[in-house]
Amino acid sequence: MGEEFGEDVPLPALFERAADLYNLSQTTILSEEQVKGAIKLLESCQEKIEQLGLFSANEEKEDISTADLKYLLVPYYVAELCEKLPSSDRLQVVRTSLSHLRAFIRRCDNYNLVPGGEIEALTRDTPASAEVRRIEKVARFKRQRAAEAKLQELKERKERWRRSTQAAGKTSTLEHGEENLPDEDDEEEREAQFAQLSLVLCKAFDQVDMLKKEEDMLIAVQELRSKEGNDAVARGVLEERQARAEVWHKQAAAASKTVIRDPTLAAAVYGKDVIEGRAPVIGNIYHDPRPQQSKPLLFGPASVLQGGLSTERERMVAEVFQPSHRLPTMSIEQAGLAEMEMMRKWNEQNARLRDEANSSWHTEKRQPGEEEGSDDESAAYKARAWDDWKDENPRGAGNTSSKPVR
Repeated sequence: MGEEFGEDVPLPALFERAADLYNLSQTTILSEEQVKGAIKLLESCQEKIEQLGLFSANEEKEDISTADLKYLLVPYYVAELCEKLPSSDRLQVVRTSLSHLRAFIRRCDNYNLVPGGEIEALTRDTPASAEVRRIEKVARFKRQRAAEAKLQELKERKERWRRSTQAAGKTSTLEHGEENLPDEDDEEEREAQFAQLSLVLCKAFDQVDMLKKEEDMLIAVQELRSKEGNDAVARGVLEERQARAEVWHKQAAAASKTVIRDPTLAAAVYGKDVIEGRAPVIGNIYHDPRPQQSKPLLFGPASVLQGGLSTERERMVAEVFQPSHRLPTMSIEQAGLAEMEMMRKWNEQNARLRDEANSSWHTEKRQPGEEEGSDDESAAYKARAWDDWKDENPRGAGNTSSKPVR
């Protein structure tokens, strides 16, 4: 392999070896070492092309020799092989391939080998409409089919010429990838090279469109992952602050239950504790035994501040925009569970009452003939007594005024 990268190897031999590896990569899967070797060969070809000055922006396509036309394909081959390299950074691979493809298109455009519409599509700032893209793809497909048909025609013509020369006993020599063709066949070889360039240009534009879409997708995925990472960090910080605030609130609530609010009662309790030995004497006899003010229950940003509130101003600022209402003592889920428990007990109580009512003595059926006679006699006595009372007290007998009874 050392000879392949030597400076003494001529350009046609380097290009021939690189082209063989490229053609092999189109039909089989090459190893990573083979792909890297082919890329190094093509890079050596590119260096020799620049050293020899084969291509210039001041030339036309008619100024390029037929044997040098194939060297225009070097950037395209590099772009194709770069995509076959395994890499964890797919975005970098896509951008490298795009740069080589654009270099190939620019070089071909310098020799007026690229249609004007394709250059406009390549340099377009805003995405084209679906109708415009369809028209461009149809025109590109027609050029590709025409180039393939032209290459097939020239290949068949060359094969017929080879057979005819073999029949005539003529031979041709091949040295370093350059063919010594008769003068009348040089024009056909030139047409074949231009047809090959036209075909490769169509593929290059399709490849650019595909890689640009992939680049946009990879950038969007990268931004999404970065945003998710930032969101995860922010969520972690907020959760940590929330946990710290909850712990502080619980401690403040527990401390507030034991704080004595009445200064007089606090002094009495403190003096009793000192006399009985449960508390030390702090300062002198003029020490103010009033307890420290408990920390206010703060919410919002003020609840996650490191340390306490050192000044009265800070305490007043921290109490701004604090809730003026009583905070809930349970969550919605807990309240729902409590209501469900109440309904369960209520249903059980109603079921128990229904069972008691269904099993009570007054719902039991009476025996036939049992106590029926006594009920009938008592009803008859009541009816007779009522009739006697109505006879003794006729209607209106108790009216002592002169008003008629209505």
